[in-house]
Amino acid sequence: MADTALPVRRRGRTFAIKTITPAAQAMQIFRGFHHPGIAPASAVTIGNFDGVHRGHQAMLALLNSEARHRGVPSCVLTFEPHPRDYFAGVTRKPELAPARIATLRDKLTELSRCAVDQCVVLPFDARLSSQVPEDFIQQVLVRGLGARYVLVGDDFRFGARRAGDYAMLDASGARLGFDVARMNSYEVHGLRVSSSAVREALARGDMEGVGALLGRPYSISGHVVHGRKLGRELGFRTINLRFSHWKPAASGIFAVLVHGLADAPLQGVANLGIRPSLDPGDVNGGRVLLETHCLDWPAGLGAEGGYGKIIRVDLLHKLHDELKYASLDALTAGIRRDCDDARAFFASTRRQTTRDRI
Repeated sequence: MADTALPVRRRGRTFAIKTITPAAQAMQIFRGFHHPGIAPASAVTIGNFDGVHRGHQAMLALLNSEARHRGVPSCVLTFEPHPRDYFAGVTRKPELAPARIATLRDKLTELSRCAVDQCVVLPFDARLSSQVPEDFIQQVLVRGLGARYVLVGDDFRFGARRAGDYAMLDASGARLGFDVARMNSYEVHGLRVSSSAVREALARGDMEGVGALLGRPYSISGHVVHGRKLGRELGFRTINLRFSHWKPAASGIFAVLVHGLADAPLQGVANLGIRPSLDPGDVNGGRVLLETHCLDWPAGLGAEGGYGKIIRVDLLHKLHDELKYASLDALTAGIRRDCDDARAFFASTRRQTTRDRI
């Protein structure tokens, strides 16, 4: 699968975020809204879009339709860090930070797949957090994005102390010349689809339920980075991705499929977390890693062939939580059991698929 580059404008320069997932179109990505490349008028939706779940996807489909009707590009306005991350840091209460479903890279990739024309990522900081709703409407929506249409969720709040609501936004739109719409909750099998519901399913290890909420397997992508290289010493070479947030919504040991190393996806077993059996002073100590062992390493890659590549890892089935092993021998035995369990999962899936076809 060929790489796709998403162009990013930052301080007047263009960057590219590469992904192995083909984008429906070349979505423009901007850090802040003070850039000449931003469209002078747009149809806008606002939110964190963590996970880009099926509710988000329905909202983005509506946004694109309204944008085409008005002859303007669609625009997602999102924030990094998550506002609750910011307030957790300011108040020194890390428990207030939500578990992160997706990295910024994966969020932007999924937004692009939904055929959004442009995405503006605002840094959520002291200035933005203290901005009153009226200033947000004037400075960001009207002057910054040229909003002609604004679509929000049914629980939308904005501005300092969350003082702004749908009624205020609607009244401002009537006065300033943009339409405002509100989308009701999206449900799957009677369950409201939300980022909170995705986080809860990930915490339970219910990967099938997560897939139903997302409309796709839960995945993490990025560049393969160097680690301690302990895995190869134990006979289980790993490819490592950093999860760029300290509090991932999922953790544990998973049966996975790896995309981007070979022509076809590779079966594997992966550890997402902080690796409690290892010395916290190692090269990636203190960082959340997704460490994946491919059950069959492609011979053509060689021992060092994975480094620097952009891969995507689909987490299909949770085997168990992270465990702390008393010794390297115990760790090796545990990894071997995990590999056997992952093979058994893929074998059972193959049998089920064969029965379904019959």
